[in-house]
Amino acid sequence: MKLGAYTACLHDKPIAEALKIIRDLGLDSAEINSGGFLPAPHLPAAEVRASKDARDEYLDLFTSTGVTLTALNCNGNPLHPDSDVGQKHAQDLRDAISLAALLGVKRVVTMSGLPAAHAGGRAPSWTVLPWDSVYLDAGDYQWQEVAIPFWKDINARARDMDVKVCIEMHPHNVVYNPATMERLASEINATHVGAEMDPSHLFWQGIDPIAALERLGDLVYNAAAKDTRINPAARVNGVLDDRFGRVSPGDRGAVSLGGRYTLSRWPKDSSWDFVAVGRGHDVAFWGKFLQALNRIDPNMAVNIEHEDQELDQMEGLRHAADTLLLAASALKPASPV
Repeated sequence: MKLGAYTACLHDKPIAEALKIIRDLGLDSAEINSGGFLPAPHLPAAEVRASKDARDEYLDLFTSTGVTLTALNCNGNPLHPDSDVGQKHAQDLRDAISLAALLGVKRVVTMSGLPAAHAGGRAPSWTVLPWDSVYLDAGDYQWQEVAIPFWKDINARARDMDVKVCIEMHPHNVVYNPATMERLASEINATHVGAEMDPSHLFWQGIDPIAALERLGDLVYNAAAKDTRINPAARVNGVLDDRFGRVSPGDRGAVSLGGRYTLSRWPKDSSWDFVAVGRGHDVAFWGKFLQALNRIDPNMAVNIEHEDQELDQMEGLRHAADTLLLAASALKPASPV
Protein backbone atom coordinates (compact mmCIF):
# COMPACT_ATOMS: atom_id res chain seq x y z
CA MET A 1 0.00 0.00 0.00
CA LYS A 2 1.29 3.44 -0.99
CA LEU A 3 0.95 6.20 1.63
CA GLY A 4 1.48 9.75 0.49
CA ALA A 5 0.10 13.25 0.16
CA TYR A 6 -1.95 15.38 -2.21
CA THR A 7 0.42 18.26 -2.94
CA ALA A 8 -2.19 21.04 -3.13
CA CYS A 9 -1.26 22.05 0.43
CA LEU A 10 2.34 22.55 -0.77
CA HIS A 11 1.32 24.75 -3.69
CA ASP A 12 3.78 27.47 -2.67
CA LYS A 13 6.78 25.17 -3.07
CA PRO A 14 8.42 23.86 -6.26
CA ILE A 15 7.56 20.28 -7.12
CA ALA A 16 11.04 19.00 -6.27
CA GLU A 17 10.84 20.53 -2.80
CA ALA A 18 7.30 19.21 -2.28
CA LEU A 19 8.43 15.69 -3.16
CA LYS A 20 11.37 15.93 -0.76
CA ILE A 21 8.98 16.98 2.03
CA ILE A 22 6.78 13.97 1.30
CA ARG A 23 9.76 11.62 1.33
CA ASP A 24 11.19 13.10 4.53
CA LEU A 25 7.82 12.48 6.24
CA GLY A 26 8.31 8.78 5.51
CA LEU A 27 5.75 8.71 2.69
CA ASP A 28 6.16 7.32 -0.83
CA SER A 29 3.19 8.55 -2.90
CA ALA A 30 2.10 11.85 -4.42
CA GLU A 31 -1.17 13.05 -5.92
CA ILE A 32 -0.79 16.12 -8.14
CA ASN A 33 -3.45 18.65 -9.10
CA SER A 34 -4.15 18.94 -12.81
CA GLY A 35 -7.07 21.39 -12.99
CA GLY A 36 -10.64 21.94 -11.82
CA PHE A 37 -11.16 24.14 -8.77
CA LEU A 38 -7.43 24.65 -8.17
CA PRO A 39 -4.48 25.66 -10.34
CA ALA A 40 -1.77 23.11 -11.15
CA PRO A 41 1.59 24.57 -10.04
CA HIS A 42 3.19 21.11 -9.80
CA LEU A 43 2.26 19.90 -13.28
CA PRO A 44 3.66 21.60 -16.41
CA ALA A 45 0.84 20.12 -18.49
CA ALA A 46 1.65 21.75 -21.84
CA GLU A 47 5.29 20.65 -21.79
CA VAL A 48 4.48 17.17 -20.54
CA ARG A 49 1.84 16.73 -23.23
CA ALA A 50 4.08 17.99 -26.02
CA SER A 51 7.23 15.93 -25.51
CA LYS A 52 8.25 12.45 -24.35
CA ASP A 53 11.53 13.97 -23.15
CA ALA A 54 9.55 16.40 -20.97
CA ARG A 55 7.46 13.53 -19.61
CA ASP A 56 10.56 11.50 -18.80
CA GLU A 57 12.20 14.47 -17.13
CA TYR A 58 9.07 15.11 -15.05
CA LEU A 59 8.72 11.49 -13.97
CA ASP A 60 12.43 11.39 -13.09
CA LEU A 61 11.69 13.96 -10.37
CA PHE A 62 9.54 11.32 -8.66
CA THR A 63 11.84 8.36 -9.30
CA SER A 64 14.92 10.16 -8.03
CA THR A 65 13.08 11.15 -4.83
CA GLY A 66 11.64 7.71 -4.17
CA VAL A 67 8.05 8.94 -4.45
CA THR A 68 5.53 7.44 -6.87
CA LEU A 69 3.09 9.61 -8.81
CA THR A 70 -0.07 7.64 -8.04
CA ALA A 71 -2.85 10.00 -9.18
CA LEU A 72 -3.79 13.25 -10.83
CA ASN A 73 -6.47 15.27 -9.07
CA CYS A 74 -9.03 17.27 -11.04
CA ASN A 75 -11.73 18.05 -8.47
CA GLY A 76 -14.29 20.49 -9.81
CA ASN A 77 -17.87 20.70 -11.01
CA PRO A 78 -17.95 19.44 -14.60
CA LEU A 79 -21.78 19.64 -14.59
CA HIS A 80 -22.00 23.27 -13.42
CA PRO A 81 -24.70 25.14 -15.39
CA ASP A 82 -22.51 28.27 -15.59
CA SER A 83 -20.45 27.55 -18.70
CA ASP A 84 -17.52 29.57 -17.35
CA VAL A 85 -17.14 26.83 -14.73
CA GLY A 86 -18.79 23.69 -16.10
CA GLN A 87 -17.23 23.67 -19.55
CA LYS A 88 -13.76 24.37 -18.18
CA HIS A 89 -13.95 21.75 -15.44
CA ALA A 90 -15.36 19.16 -17.85
CA GLN A 91 -12.52 19.79 -20.30
CA ASP A 92 -9.99 19.75 -17.46
CA LEU A 93 -11.24 16.25 -16.56
CA ARG A 94 -10.99 15.02 -20.14
CA ASP A 95 -7.49 16.48 -20.36
CA ALA A 96 -6.51 14.89 -17.05
CA ILE A 97 -7.48 11.44 -18.33
CA SER A 98 -5.39 11.79 -21.47
CA LEU A 99 -2.50 13.33 -19.55
CA ALA A 100 -2.57 10.51 -16.99
CA ALA A 101 -2.39 8.00 -19.83
CA LEU A 102 0.67 9.75 -21.29
CA LEU A 103 2.37 9.68 -17.89
CA GLY A 104 1.45 6.08 -17.16
CA VAL A 105 -0.63 7.17 -14.16
CA LYS A 106 -3.63 4.90 -13.62
CA ARG A 107 -5.85 7.08 -11.40
CA VAL A 108 -7.59 10.43 -11.84
CA VAL A 109 -9.48 11.79 -8.81
CA THR A 110 -12.46 14.06 -9.37
CA MET A 111 -16.03 14.87 -8.30
CA SER A 112 -19.22 13.82 -10.04
CA GLY A 113 -20.46 17.39 -10.45
CA LEU A 114 -23.83 19.03 -9.84
CA PRO A 115 -26.16 20.60 -12.43
CA ALA A 116 -29.09 22.94 -12.01
CA ALA A 117 -32.45 21.55 -10.89
CA HIS A 118 -33.98 22.10 -14.35
CA ALA A 119 -33.01 22.96 -17.90
CA GLY A 120 -32.01 26.61 -18.16
CA GLY A 121 -31.17 26.91 -14.46
CA ARG A 122 -28.20 29.11 -13.67
CA ALA A 123 -27.01 27.69 -10.33
CA PRO A 124 -26.25 24.15 -9.15
CA SER A 125 -28.94 22.64 -6.92
CA TRP A 126 -28.19 19.85 -4.47
CA THR A 127 -31.40 17.80 -4.61
CA VAL A 128 -31.47 15.49 -1.58
CA LEU A 129 -34.17 14.17 0.77
CA PRO A 130 -36.91 14.30 -1.92
CA TRP A 131 -39.95 14.08 0.37
CA ASP A 132 -41.79 16.38 -2.06
CA SER A 133 -42.08 15.02 -5.62
CA VAL A 134 -40.80 18.29 -7.05
CA TYR A 135 -37.38 17.21 -5.81
CA LEU A 136 -37.80 13.84 -7.52
CA ASP A 137 -38.51 15.75 -10.73
CA ALA A 138 -35.36 17.80 -10.24
CA GLY A 139 -33.31 14.70 -9.50
CA ASP A 140 -34.62 12.94 -12.62
CA TYR A 141 -33.48 15.87 -14.75
CA GLN A 142 -30.08 16.05 -13.07
CA TRP A 143 -29.38 12.35 -13.47
CA GLN A 144 -31.07 11.40 -16.73
CA GLU A 145 -30.46 14.53 -18.76
CA VAL A 146 -27.08 15.68 -17.48
CA ALA A 147 -25.06 13.37 -15.23
CA ILE A 148 -25.56 10.00 -16.93
CA PRO A 149 -24.77 11.14 -20.50
CA PHE A 150 -21.68 13.01 -19.29
CA TRP A 151 -20.36 10.11 -17.23
CA LYS A 152 -21.03 7.54 -19.95
CA ASP A 153 -18.68 9.56 -22.14
CA ILE A 154 -16.07 9.87 -19.38
CA ASN A 155 -16.21 6.11 -18.73
CA ALA A 156 -15.63 5.41 -22.44
CA ARG A 157 -12.68 7.82 -22.59
CA ALA A 158 -11.15 6.34 -19.45
CA ARG A 159 -11.64 2.79 -20.74
CA ASP A 160 -9.96 3.64 -24.03
CA MET A 161 -6.96 5.06 -22.18
CA ASP A 162 -6.87 2.45 -19.40
CA VAL A 163 -7.23 5.03 -16.63
CA LYS A 164 -9.53 4.65 -13.62
CA VAL A 165 -11.55 7.76 -12.72
CA CYS A 166 -12.10 7.94 -8.95
CA ILE A 167 -15.08 9.98 -7.75
CA GLU A 168 -14.82 11.65 -4.36
CA MET A 169 -18.21 11.18 -2.68
CA HIS A 170 -18.70 14.83 -1.81
CA PRO A 171 -21.90 16.65 -0.74
CA HIS A 172 -23.14 19.23 -3.26
CA ASN A 173 -22.59 16.64 -6.01
CA VAL A 174 -24.93 14.05 -7.49
CA VAL A 175 -22.60 11.40 -6.03
CA TYR A 176 -22.11 12.01 -2.31
CA ASN A 177 -22.55 8.61 -0.59
CA PRO A 178 -22.28 4.88 -1.43
CA ALA A 179 -25.87 4.64 -2.71
CA THR A 180 -25.38 7.43 -5.26
CA MET A 181 -21.95 6.03 -6.22
CA GLU A 182 -23.53 2.65 -6.89
CA ARG A 183 -26.35 4.29 -8.83
CA LEU A 184 -23.95 6.10 -11.14
CA ALA A 185 -21.82 3.01 -11.69
CA SER A 186 -24.94 0.99 -12.54
CA GLU A 187 -26.52 3.63 -14.80
CA ILE A 188 -23.39 4.03 -16.94
CA ASN A 189 -22.31 0.35 -16.84
CA ALA A 190 -19.05 1.56 -15.35
CA THR A 191 -15.83 -0.22 -16.15
CA HIS A 192 -13.40 2.62 -15.40
CA VAL A 193 -15.39 4.94 -13.12
CA GLY A 194 -15.48 4.17 -9.39
CA ALA A 195 -14.99 5.73 -5.99
CA GLU A 196 -12.28 7.57 -4.18
CA MET A 197 -12.77 6.83 -0.49
CA ASP A 198 -12.37 10.11 1.37
CA PRO A 199 -13.78 9.45 4.86
CA SER A 200 -13.90 13.12 5.87
CA HIS A 201 -17.08 13.85 3.89
CA LEU A 202 -18.70 10.65 5.12
CA PHE A 203 -18.00 11.33 8.81
CA TRP A 204 -20.10 14.49 8.97
CA GLN A 205 -22.96 12.83 7.10
CA GLY A 206 -23.08 10.16 9.82
CA ILE A 207 -21.69 7.44 7.53
CA ASP A 208 -19.25 4.83 8.84
CA PRO A 209 -16.39 4.74 6.28
CA ILE A 210 -15.56 1.13 7.15
CA ALA A 211 -19.13 0.03 6.46
CA ALA A 212 -19.05 2.09 3.26
CA LEU A 213 -15.88 0.30 2.14
CA GLU A 214 -17.44 -3.07 2.86
CA ARG A 215 -20.47 -2.09 0.77
CA LEU A 216 -18.56 -0.64 -2.19
CA GLY A 217 -15.80 -3.26 -2.30
CA ASP A 218 -13.80 -3.26 -5.52
CA LEU A 219 -15.68 -0.21 -6.77
CA VAL A 220 -13.16 1.74 -4.63
CA TYR A 221 -10.09 2.59 -6.69
CA ASN A 222 -8.25 5.16 -4.58
CA ALA A 223 -8.32 6.73 -1.11
CA ALA A 224 -7.70 10.00 0.71
CA ALA A 225 -6.56 10.38 4.31
CA LYS A 226 -8.54 13.31 5.68
CA ASP A 227 -10.24 13.57 9.06
CA THR A 228 -13.29 15.38 10.43
CA ARG A 229 -14.05 16.50 13.97
CA ILE A 230 -17.69 16.82 15.00
CA ASN A 231 -17.97 19.84 17.33
CA PRO A 232 -20.38 20.57 20.24
CA ALA A 233 -22.28 23.02 18.02
CA ALA A 234 -23.60 20.05 16.07
CA ARG A 235 -25.78 19.18 19.07
CA VAL A 236 -27.62 22.48 18.52
CA ASN A 237 -27.48 23.10 14.78
CA GLY A 238 -26.86 19.61 13.40
CA VAL A 239 -24.36 19.03 10.63
CA LEU A 240 -26.37 20.86 7.95
CA ASP A 241 -25.05 24.22 9.12
CA ASP A 242 -25.53 27.11 6.68
CA ARG A 243 -23.79 29.88 8.66
CA PHE A 244 -21.09 30.46 6.05
CA GLY A 245 -19.97 33.96 5.07
CA ARG A 246 -19.53 35.53 1.65
CA VAL A 247 -16.02 36.17 0.35
CA SER A 248 -15.82 38.53 -2.62
CA PRO A 249 -13.35 37.75 -5.43
CA GLY A 250 -11.34 40.88 -4.60
CA ASP A 251 -11.05 40.16 -0.87
CA ARG A 252 -7.66 39.36 0.56
CA GLY A 253 -7.10 35.61 0.63
CA ALA A 254 -10.11 34.87 -1.58
CA VAL A 255 -9.92 31.39 -3.13
CA SER A 256 -11.44 31.15 -6.60
CA LEU A 257 -13.60 28.13 -7.41
CA GLY A 258 -13.97 29.09 -11.06
CA GLY A 259 -15.73 31.93 -12.83
CA ARG A 260 -17.03 34.49 -10.35
CA TYR A 261 -17.35 32.03 -7.46
CA THR A 262 -15.21 31.80 -4.33
CA LEU A 263 -14.71 29.58 -1.31
CA SER A 264 -17.05 30.80 1.43
CA ARG A 265 -15.93 31.77 4.93
CA TRP A 266 -16.25 28.93 7.45
CA PRO A 267 -18.53 29.49 10.50
CA LYS A 268 -16.66 30.54 13.66
CA ASP A 269 -18.59 28.14 15.90
CA SER A 270 -18.82 25.38 13.34
CA SER A 271 -20.71 22.13 13.70
CA TRP A 272 -17.76 20.25 12.24
CA ASP A 273 -14.28 20.90 10.90
CA PHE A 274 -11.80 19.16 8.65
CA VAL A 275 -8.78 18.30 10.79
CA ALA A 276 -5.47 16.52 10.35
CA VAL A 277 -5.58 12.73 10.36
CA GLY A 278 -5.73 11.62 14.01
CA ARG A 279 -7.35 14.80 15.36
CA GLY A 280 -10.89 13.60 14.69
CA HIS A 281 -10.49 9.82 14.88
CA ASP A 282 -7.76 7.89 16.62
CA VAL A 283 -5.03 5.57 15.34
CA ALA A 284 -7.25 2.55 15.96
CA PHE A 285 -9.82 3.86 13.48
CA TRP A 286 -7.19 4.61 10.85
CA GLY A 287 -5.74 1.13 11.30
CA LYS A 288 -9.16 -0.36 10.58
CA PHE A 289 -9.57 2.00 7.62
CA LEU A 290 -6.26 0.92 6.07
CA GLN A 291 -7.05 -2.74 6.73
CA ALA A 292 -10.41 -2.39 4.97
CA LEU A 293 -8.68 -0.77 1.98
CA ASN A 294 -6.03 -3.48 2.03
CA ARG A 295 -8.72 -6.15 1.71
CA ILE A 296 -10.00 -4.43 -1.43
CA ASP A 297 -6.61 -3.73 -3.02
CA PRO A 298 -3.24 -4.24 -1.28
CA ASN A 299 -1.71 -1.77 -3.76
CA MET A 300 -4.19 1.01 -2.96
CA ALA A 301 -2.77 4.54 -2.81
CA VAL A 302 -3.83 6.56 0.25
CA ASN A 303 -2.89 10.23 0.01
CA ILE A 304 -3.16 12.76 2.83
CA GLU A 305 -5.31 15.79 2.07
CA HIS A 306 -4.42 18.51 4.56
CA GLU A 307 -7.19 21.08 5.20
CA ASP A 308 -6.81 21.61 8.96
CA GLN A 309 -7.10 25.39 9.46
CA GLU A 310 -5.74 25.13 13.01
CA LEU A 311 -2.36 23.76 11.88
CA ASP A 312 0.03 25.14 9.29
CA GLN A 313 0.99 23.07 6.26
CA MET A 314 3.95 21.30 7.85
CA GLU A 315 2.31 20.74 11.27
CA GLY A 316 -0.76 19.27 9.63
CA LEU A 317 1.16 17.06 7.20
CA ARG A 318 3.50 15.82 9.91
CA HIS A 319 0.65 15.00 12.31
CA ALA A 320 -1.26 13.19 9.55
CA ALA A 321 1.80 11.28 8.33
CA ASP A 322 2.75 10.16 11.84
CA THR A 323 -0.79 8.92 12.51
CA LEU A 324 -1.08 7.15 9.17
CA LEU A 325 2.32 5.46 9.44
CA LEU A 326 1.56 4.30 12.97
CA ALA A 327 -1.77 2.90 11.81
CA ALA A 328 -0.05 1.17 8.87
CA SER A 329 2.60 -0.41 11.09
CA ALA A 330 0.01 -2.88 12.40
CA LEU A 331 -1.41 -3.64 8.96
CA LYS A 332 -1.85 -7.35 8.36
CA PRO A 333 -1.33 -8.80 4.88
CA ALA A 334 -4.55 -9.35 2.97
CA SER A 335 -5.73 -12.96 3.07
CA PRO A 336 -5.25 -14.79 -0.24
CA VAL A 337 -8.46 -15.27 -2.21
